[in-house]
Amino acid sequence: MTIKQQLLQICNERVDKRIQDYKEEIHLIKEAIESNDKGNSEDDDSGNGKLLNDLEKNMAYMNDALKAKDFLKQIKTNVNSTDAVLGSIVKTDSMNFYLATSIGKIELENKEYFAISLSSPIGQLLKNKKQNDRFEFNQTKYVISEII
Repeated sequence: MTIKQQLLQICNERVDKRIQDYKEEIHLIKEAIESNDKGNSEDDDSGNGKLLNDLEKNMAYMNDALKAKDFLKQIKTNVNSTDAVLGSIVKTDSMNFYLATSIGKIELENKEYFAISLSSPIGQLLKNKKQNDRFEFNQTKYVISEII
């Protein structure tokens, strides 16, 4: 398995875990709302207000995770480009980036990669850059040494 395939697999696994966690949380919140409804004979809905708010938040988070999962399906690990594009590994003089979705740090074969989205601020800076290009992010200067 290539490094790109391994990174994509890790991203998919982490997104799947997020989706599963949100599903479980939504299920628990729905159970709590049902329990409150059964045990509450009065017209007092104050307990359900917070639960409904939490339910709405978790459903939005899950929707975002599902979109990330669909987005990851667009990545082709066999495409080689000299430009930084979706699915590229961008190695710089100090960090390695994987242009996929915002997952954060991935450790693989004793190296660190930061999975980032092309729509993130640093992803926008990296987009379509080439080897030896320079960019600055958060007052740190980078030089691209390789794009895989």
